[in-house]
Amino acid sequence: MISPVIAVLRAAHADRYAPVVNVLAENGVRAVELTMSTPGTLESLSSIRRTAPDGVEIGVGTVTTVDQARAALDVGADFLVTPTTNLDVIATAVRAGVPIYPGGFTPTELWNGWDAGATAVKLFPASVVGPEYIGHLRGPFPDIQVVPSGGVGIEDVPAWFAAGAAAVSLGGPLIGDALRGGDLGQLAERCRRLGDVVAELEVA
Repeated sequence: MISPVIAVLRAAHADRYAPVVNVLAENGVRAVELTMSTPGTLESLSSIRRTAPDGVEIGVGTVTTVDQARAALDVGADFLVTPTTNLDVIATAVRAGVPIYPGGFTPTELWNGWDAGATAVKLFPASVVGPEYIGHLRGPFPDIQVVPSGGVGIEDVPAWFAAGAAAVSLGGPLIGDALRGGDLGQLAERCRRLGDVVAELEVA
């Protein structure tokens, strides 16, 4: 089952991750994507997992090559996320039995990722097309599972879920300046606000 919210962390260095991961987890965000574009990500994953609350999924994103995918799996990534539709990377995760969310934008890219065995496909950058794009995709691809990413704000979440999103992926609008020394209390408040939005959708 896909966690409804995936938080995307991109920092100057992976030594900024741990406090933010813990605040996210303690305030209801149970899936966290650490990005390969952040120096030290793979080296830090094991220690972050040890200190994070139980039940938190910690994945690795911005995976662009098979070697990166294998390295992330070797250090225990719970899921992989890619910015592109790389069929070899998808196959690597599928063979390992690890969820993967490959990125795509066009119907061809998104279908190719889904057809290759992706857990869900990441629509990126989602804000360019908006929630109605999922409805268009569902015409030819009624079963496709889509996770919008890129420019998705907390206030946008209801519209994306109403359109049929399997989950939402949030970076800057959720994380803010927390990875740059910002107020973790404000991050916790944004997490709680997001949690309230998701809870209201589940009740509805």
